[in-house]
Amino acid sequence: MSPQEKLSLLLFLAFVFGVCGLEALLLARYALSRIQRRRTRVLFTRPAVALHSLVGIGIVCLLYGYFVEPRWIDVTETVIRTAKLKSAGFRIVQISDLHCDVTPRNEERAIQIIQRLKPDIIVATGDFLNRAPALPRLQAMLRRLDAPLGKFAVKGNFDIGCWSDLDLFENTGFRVLDRDTAVVTKQEDAVAISGLSFGLPEAHRDVLQEPVDGRFRIFLFHTPDLIEDVRGLGVDLYLCGHTHGGQVALPLYGALITFSKFGKKYEAGRYEFDGTMLYVNRGLGLEPAPAPQVRFLARPEIAVFDIVPE
Repeated sequence: MSPQEKLSLLLFLAFVFGVCGLEALLLARYALSRIQRRRTRVLFTRPAVALHSLVGIGIVCLLYGYFVEPRWIDVTETVIRTAKLKSAGFRIVQISDLHCDVTPRNEERAIQIIQRLKPDIIVATGDFLNRAPALPRLQAMLRRLDAPLGKFAVKGNFDIGCWSDLDLFENTGFRVLDRDTAVVTKQEDAVAISGLSFGLPEAHRDVLQEPVDGRFRIFLFHTPDLIEDVRGLGVDLYLCGHTHGGQVALPLYGALITFSKFGKKYEAGRYEFDGTMLYVNRGLGLEPAPAPQVRFLARPEIAVFDIVPE
């Protein structure tokens, strides 16, 4: 967590606990006055009403963040025109950070959306599982996703750190890219998809120095942390996730926490860096408890990229 993120989180928590503490003190004063049978308007002064309003807004936001936004999937579409294709176009759907848990969340809805999008290729950029008992649901979801030109995945920090003993992709049709490259052809055109597992960032040069004969090159990694290291290595599109868009974001400010070494610099969405387009997917799931099981102004996301001839 960057110093800026630590500071913003501390200020946010201080504000929340401060407001709640003042409200509690106000209610305690009112209760004490009732016990003493004193008449008071302590709950109805202008400062008190403003405080009640803040608390009410906070409760509404909490309910929205818990019940509504985590299941409200956003589909973002990006068209990329390139001289590296002659006639065929490729539709690529990216999913990330599924964090499948004991309780179903977005799995079925995501399947329906992706079926309607009719992708040529599906890529998944890490952090698939929160709890081991959810593995069958994860695999069932991945198995039902259809992409005629291939399904590719890279592993995230949860997959490497917690589930290295599990075969997350057994019988799902997904090919795990770990320091290797897949070339996908359509008619007379082709794209190269390179991938690297989390925890091996120093290996990016090895995988990206493999020749791809001038093809459009896509790089899959779990975090945005390598974007400034792939300069000059021929990456046209860098797809990642990890940040969840903060999972909780504030109006005009954005993500409170990203857990990226760049902090808020690449927190969510589309960026350009030295000829490479970076897309940071907000993901479909939630960090496992005890992390807050909410999303606020950071809707779960499925990203679509139409790569077409210039």
